[in-house]
This record gives sequence, structure tokens and C-alpha cells, in this order.
Amino acid sequence: MGLTAIIVDDEKHSREALTKLIEEFCQETTVLTTANSVIEAVDKIKNYNPDVVFLDIELQSGIGFDILTQIDTINFEVIFTTAYEQYAIQAIKFSSLDYLLKPLGIEELKNAIEKAKKKKDQEVYKKQLETLIDNLQQQPKFNKICLSTADSVEFINIKDIIYCKANGAYTSFILKNNTSLLVSKHLKEYENLLIEQQFMRTHNSFLINLKEVKKFVKSDGGYIMMNNNDIINISKNKKEKFLIAMSHLL
Repeated sequence: MGLTAIIVDDEKHSREALTKLIEEFCQETTVLTTANSVIEAVDKIKNYNPDVVFLDIELQSGIGFDILTQIDTINFEVIFTTAYEQYAIQAIKFSSLDYLLKPLGIEELKNAIEKAKKKKDQEVYKKQLETLIDNLQQQPKFNKICLSTADSVEFINIKDIIYCKANGAYTSFILKNNTSLLVSKHLKEYENLLIEQQFMRTHNSFLINLKEVKKFVKSDGGYIMMNNNDIINISKNKKEKFLIAMSHLL
């Protein structure tokens, strides 16, 4: 099944390069038109009704996300593109959405288009985009994270996470409401996301929310008690860093 697409990018050579890649390597996808600004993109998306929009994160006329806030019904897939690893990339990851780094690779482009072809739950997808926009408006701190479990997609308030625990190739999220979620990603991936949100890796198996620490017990080699009274191990080489982090907690 073919797709129709619109490319939104403020650099002419980027629009032309992506159009050429799609025409040459993704022949079932048709580029309907391109846009170089927020206003032009909103107008063309409404008029052409594409299946997918390749959306550059940074535009001279604003950011690509501004386009999403100006469209009442988002009934198309979004493939974000950017030349930079930056704050916006973190926001996209928190929403469990995909992005492509420039210069775009052929295989990565093909994979992104294949994903766009798959029918998504529109309510879940809409919530992911809403989470993305909300987090961007709350910078530098994020409000929510999207977690995919075996049978659902959960949108969790970051402040409700007490700690995360490594479980082989999975990660368990222990939450304030006495529930937990098992997600099929390594703890390291969430460490990279949550480290700027006042979380800390205290042990190979634990990533904790510093705001949920109840006390640090010095005896028995030292350990941490969380607000739910769970005991968390702390590695010897992490103790000093942990105590410094707690003293600077906002």
C-alpha cells in the first residue's frame, strides 16, 4: 500500500534531497508537495490531507511542533527529522515517537516509512503527540513519559515514579499508587532519559527518583529507603555522588 507525503523543511537542499531519496528508494510513497514554514505547512497539510508528514524540528519561522498545535485533527503520521541531538530529541523519546537524524540514511528512511504504513491506534498516537507538546511547553523539566507494556501504552507522570529496577532485558517501574509496570527496554535507556529529571542510577539494578528518597541508612554498608519503604542498594562508588545530589535537590 502506497503513502502520500508532505515534506516540511526550511532548507531547500534538504527538501530536494529527501524528495529524491523517496522517489528513488521508496517508490510506493508519493511526495505531494513541500513546505518551508509553519504557515505554509499548516495550509498544505489541511489542503492535501497526506498520510505522512516529514517534519523538521527546527524551522526559521518557529519549531515544527508549532504545526501540530495548529491542526485540529491529526490524521496523519509524523516522521520527525533533525540535524541535532538536542532537547527536542529527548522530548520525542519521552513520548515513544520516532525521529530521523540528518543526513538521512536510506535504511532508516525505509524503516520509518514501513512503520508509518502500519495502522496505529489513533487515540494512543494522539496522546503521544499531546504528551510531546506538553513536555516541550514544560522545559527544561518534563511532565510525562510514555511506556509500552506487553498489552498497553501507559502515560505516566514522572513525579509518580518512585524507582526503576532492572529485570534482565526489561525494566520494572515502581509507582506511587502501589502498582508497577514492566517495559521491554533496558534500564540504561531510561537512565539516559531520566537523568536530567532528578533521577540517579545508584546501582546496576536501580534508577531512583531522588525526590522519593525517605532516608539514607549508613549501617550495613549503606542503603536507601524510598517513600514506599522499599530498600534500594547503593554501590560504594555512588554514595558520595548520591549525597551531593540529595543536598542540591530542588
